[in-house]
Amino acid sequence: MKTSAFLYPWDIVGDPGAAARVADLGVQQVTLAAAYHSTRALTPRHPSRRIVTAEHAAVLYPPDADRWAGRELHPYAQSWVDSGDAYAEAAEALAGAGLDVHSWVVLAHNSRLGADHPETSVVNAYGDRYPWAPCIARPAVRAYLVDLAAEAAVRGGAGGTELESCGWYGFAHLHAHDKIAGVGLGDAAQYLMSLCFCSDCRAGYGRQGLDPEDLRLAVRGALDPVWSGPGAPEAGWGGVEKLLGADLAAATLRWRAEVARGLQESVVAAVRAAADPGFQVLLHADPASYRSGANVGVDPEHILSVADGVVVPCTGGDAAREAVLGPFAGREGVLAANLTVVRGMGGSPDTLERDAAHAASLGANQLRLYHAGLASGPDLVAVTEALSRLGR
Repeated sequence: MKTSAFLYPWDIVGDPGAAARVADLGVQQVTLAAAYHSTRALTPRHPSRRIVTAEHAAVLYPPDADRWAGRELHPYAQSWVDSGDAYAEAAEALAGAGLDVHSWVVLAHNSRLGADHPETSVVNAYGDRYPWAPCIARPAVRAYLVDLAAEAAVRGGAGGTELESCGWYGFAHLHAHDKIAGVGLGDAAQYLMSLCFCSDCRAGYGRQGLDPEDLRLAVRGALDPVWSGPGAPEAGWGGVEKLLGADLAAATLRWRAEVARGLQESVVAAVRAAADPGFQVLLHADPASYRSGANVGVDPEHILSVADGVVVPCTGGDAAREAVLGPFAGREGVLAANLTVVRGMGGSPDTLERDAAHAASLGANQLRLYHAGLASGPDLVAVTEALSRLGR
């Protein structure tokens, strides 16, 4: 089963032995970040550094000045890797080690964009803005994301791309010094806290036959028990319907699905128009269509009619894998199971062989390993041994 490991360019640039070490894991491909959000990352094997602080969302290559000239929304260049083109330098080294390289592009997740252009952000029912979450219903945001995808995905030497956050982002977000755990939020409350009430979304709700102000007040009312009650968080779409009511919930989901599908269709079309024939386009996705975040909620039938396949989150127990892989099983296209192999991030490299076999039994035909650059030495030894056994 074809296996790809995620990497950042800074895992490779400045380390002459890095590409060979990745190839020695037994993977055939690397999914290399070309556009990424802000992060603080460990580099445990790099000869000259241990921490990279990516201070804001940025592209890891020189953006095309002509494409972005005069545009208010544009990508930001990185300044934390000492390279004129960090993506290209890393990709060349990886290809030289015999690895296929696909680009990794994060789209609707950008705190710098929200800080510089607050009007682009999701606005919740309380009027709070989420600067990390661009609202994909806004025409200027959609235009920016479509062009960013085409530019960041189709880099020299890349045989395909994986698009993360190609849809709605919402409340959930890893944040510096987070202080939001005082009230347990299930995914139903997360959905309600992720509904946007910017002017474009309010107009969209109106086209679904809703009064946007009544809806906003209904969402706040539905959340009141969450803030005051000791009960277990409501889960699943049934939990959303219980909190908000089935009719209102369905109308909000219709609007969000319409917007997300339009973005995904436009992004994939733009990438294909910029690429050579045969360029593979995958989306990081979740088959629960109401979910938002890095793995955006999709309808399996629709997304596989648009893209060449999906990458789905498969870390956890059997039930978690069954929930995300089952709705895609038996359909044409790439179904890549994404397994975290970093113990310190909740991964389980020691069970990789078993977890990969279970994913394959559910229809997965490729593997993704998160994340070869962040993993410890013992984590990578376990990965190498597991992939060796899987390849027999």
